[in-house]
Amino acid sequence: MKKFGALVVASILGSLVTVGSYELIKQNPKSESIELVNQAPVVQASYLPANREYAPLDFTGAAEKVMPAVVHIRSTQRGGYSTQNQQVPDQFREFFGPFFRDDRDGRQAPRQGTGSGVLINTDGYIVTNNHVIDGADELEVTLHDNRSFNAKVIGTDPTSDLAVIKIDEEDLPHLSLTNSDNVKVGEWVLAVGNPFNLNSTVTAGIVSAKGRSINIIGSNLRRSPGDSLNTAIESFIQTDAAVNPGNSGGALVNLSGDLIGINTAIASPTGAYSGYAFAVPANIVGRVVEDLITYGVVQRGWLGITINSVTSSFALDNDLEVDAGVYVSAISSKSGALDAGIKEGDVIIQVDDIKVNNTPQLIGYIGGKRPGDVVRVKVDRKGKEMSFNVTLKNRDGSTDIVEKAPENVFTVLGADLEDLDAKTLKRLDIESGVKVTEIGPGQIRKHTDMREGFIITKIDDKRVKSKEDVIDILESKKGGILMEGVYEDQPGSYYYGLGL
Repeated sequence: MKKFGALVVASILGSLVTVGSYELIKQNPKSESIELVNQAPVVQASYLPANREYAPLDFTGAAEKVMPAVVHIRSTQRGGYSTQNQQVPDQFREFFGPFFRDDRDGRQAPRQGTGSGVLINTDGYIVTNNHVIDGADELEVTLHDNRSFNAKVIGTDPTSDLAVIKIDEEDLPHLSLTNSDNVKVGEWVLAVGNPFNLNSTVTAGIVSAKGRSINIIGSNLRRSPGDSLNTAIESFIQTDAAVNPGNSGGALVNLSGDLIGINTAIASPTGAYSGYAFAVPANIVGRVVEDLITYGVVQRGWLGITINSVTSSFALDNDLEVDAGVYVSAISSKSGALDAGIKEGDVIIQVDDIKVNNTPQLIGYIGGKRPGDVVRVKVDRKGKEMSFNVTLKNRDGSTDIVEKAPENVFTVLGADLEDLDAKTLKRLDIESGVKVTEIGPGQIRKHTDMREGFIITKIDDKRVKSKEDVIDILESKKGGILMEGVYEDQPGSYYYGLGL
């Protein structure tokens, strides 16, 4: 009986201990999960170190701050004329003067495109992508409150795919740029824009990588005639926030609603979002915007070197002591790097406080600097670390401010021309002509489908014998012109109409 009584007592005590332990656990939970007032579980949470607790992850504050500052941009490119015929086509006649009869059947319809932009101050300045507004004859900006304005182009920088446009309005909401060097991989971000004409769309993701180069600017970059030095600036912030066509030029922001980048491109086999998007970092955006507004052209500093990313295989092939960094394969005679003492074969491993592992990182950092800026460059030279103070220069090898080049006939046309020799004229059986050797940004590309290699024989029925003839004819022209000519590899005559 004593043993039975002891068992009963033990059972009662065990039950009391179990109940007491349960109540103690309820009062002092060790789990770090959070529940809402209605007891629904929190699906996502962020850790707040100051309070040593978790809080719900909330995007609403950032979204409310950002959406009013993101605009919708509609670009319109008026149709041009181009055709092949042995006679002047009827569709050109009304366009090129009152002596032609009315016939518009061959005119191309206006082309329209859409994108996004970000208001960067209260005075109506907007940053967007160059490819959103490139070649546009008209730009319409629609604000978050549905007000619409015509915009004018302040400046463009194809090498970073950025542009600044402006609307005539004041007291506008805008976003502040933050230091994009402080952005961390894994950080939450929001992408805000107008994909597929769906205004004010917000998506969320994380920063997947930094310093990415995908050669999308370089592959699409059409250099200006006479300029062989255009170099794409690619050091993208990569994110997995959903970005689609129409998001171009929109905002990539942190959870404080500060601008860390301008959404520019997606990596996709279909043309729609498939997991990765890329944004120009705010540090590059800020410098480009300041220069375009102040000078009309970007004041970009150059190290004046030819570089390659260092990998383990590259290091082995070139007998290097490091397997990451940027290898200096050549140096310009006008470069600040040469003046500072950097040599071919050096490996750049750090610039100022930024560790350099590859070329996009170096290009992105230097791309945010101006001529005259001094950067501290650390290199590995055959296993020995050395540091140099490098004064950056412009492309001409000086630290002077670069002025925006005045427009002339060739920059307006967007073409390089070359006089033809007698042998070529005889072979083509033409009396005279001027060859279009290269087509860049300008009226020809905007209004026609002319190909490089086209030989201009007449402009508005006036014979062309040299580049000087082109200048003389066009300098006195206003409105539309008609170019007649031939291709070396195609039979027949071609006609291209464009506006000036």
